[in-house]
Amino acid sequence: MSARLLIIDDEDSMREFLSVLFRDEGYQVRVADSATEARTILATATFDLVLCDILMPDGNGLDLLQEIKAESANTSVVMMTAYTSTKSAIEAMRHGAYDYVSKPFDVEELKLLLTKALEKSELAEENVYLRRELEQRYTFANIIGRSPRMQAIFKIIERIARTTSTVLVTGESGTGKELIARAIHFASPRSKQRFLSINCGALPENLLESELFGHERGAFTGAVRDKKGLFQEAEGGTLFLDEIGEMNLVMQVKLLRVLQERSVRRVGGNREEPVDVRIIAATNQNLEERVAEGEFREDLFYRINVIPIELPPLRARREDIPLLVNHFLEKYGRQMGIELPQISVEAMVALENHDWPGNVRELENLIERILAMNSDETITTRHLPSQLTGENLGPPELITLPEEGIDLEEYLQELRIQMMQQALERAEGVQTQAAELLGMSFRSFRYYAKKSGLTTGHTTETAIPGSAATDGN
Repeated sequence: MSARLLIIDDEDSMREFLSVLFRDEGYQVRVADSATEARTILATATFDLVLCDILMPDGNGLDLLQEIKAESANTSVVMMTAYTSTKSAIEAMRHGAYDYVSKPFDVEELKLLLTKALEKSELAEENVYLRRELEQRYTFANIIGRSPRMQAIFKIIERIARTTSTVLVTGESGTGKELIARAIHFASPRSKQRFLSINCGALPENLLESELFGHERGAFTGAVRDKKGLFQEAEGGTLFLDEIGEMNLVMQVKLLRVLQERSVRRVGGNREEPVDVRIIAATNQNLEERVAEGEFREDLFYRINVIPIELPPLRARREDIPLLVNHFLEKYGRQMGIELPQISVEAMVALENHDWPGNVRELENLIERILAMNSDETITTRHLPSQLTGENLGPPELITLPEEGIDLEEYLQELRIQMMQQALERAEGVQTQAAELLGMSFRSFRYYAKKSGLTTGHTTETAIPGSAATDGN
């Protein structure tokens, strides 16, 4: 769909020239000869771009600019004037104009300027769309769980979302801690601002300090410009500190000071800058034990543990497994563009009885892998890993050599197929990793897989499309 452009100018010749010019460029163009006519048009139509004269017989273009931005913040407005005026230019930019041109102007420069202004409008619209999608995706009502423990957590989220209290989310890896943090953010008054996250155990101390608090130019080698930290980037929003239990004691002191003072000092800087950020922390560790061992500061623990939320492991809410299975089947079936398979009763029972040490993330990855590697209409126990079905993983029914003897080649061939299939399952379909698990070269693995008709996955370590690890953090 072509971009919609409104041209506002009281000169007939200028309106006609600009109209022809931009229609030839593919724009849908409407024109207005006055502020009054422009207001009439804007009352019934929306535009991606507005090209507006700053001086008109019945009003000031700056007033019209403010009205346009108040009604449609994502519409880019370019102001025109026949009089070069730095003061007017500054005033126009201050009120939200994308840019400012003086008549007479270079036609090619004006076309380029409107192209860039349109890109800004489209990006703003895309951001609005993506934010709306995020809000819908992460609303707590969409988190899967009908078990009593999950229902209790939903009630907590609903109650605390509108507060600014610090939250500590605990639970095993893969239980969905970041999903809960995002749900809190998008249910809060801060939802229009940014949600930023960082894994506190993934960076060394100096890099973590710079990421959180920012740095001044020249603070260290490679600091070629001033940089805001996440505390400032998330101003007015939420900062998610994942795996906070991995943070060393030195950084814990620095973080505690920021939480107490509500201000940050950049690395290499000497001034305090106030910040308004809600903190949600998460860990898979027992922080009280870490405090007792002297590995985590007690004062920081009490500072972040204002509202504790403990996520249960999946094995403690087995009644949610069928809901999660169907959710992931729909999710990845839609992403892969395939018809959704049925799932047999026996397969569902096996899924419900498994202990899921990797929790929701493990279940999600399994469903994604099954859909990616099979096209059967029904998922049965045959599609599940042997550790879920309880099948014998050893050599086919051989403990000692039978009296009648065996066909050793056939036996070893069957053993090889079983081990290769298990290695593929453990490597999530990545053939090079599966070969490494078996101490085989990739060429040998590929040869025997082809010879035996074994269903294989990726040849290299490539993520399966549509992975959503954050859903099971």
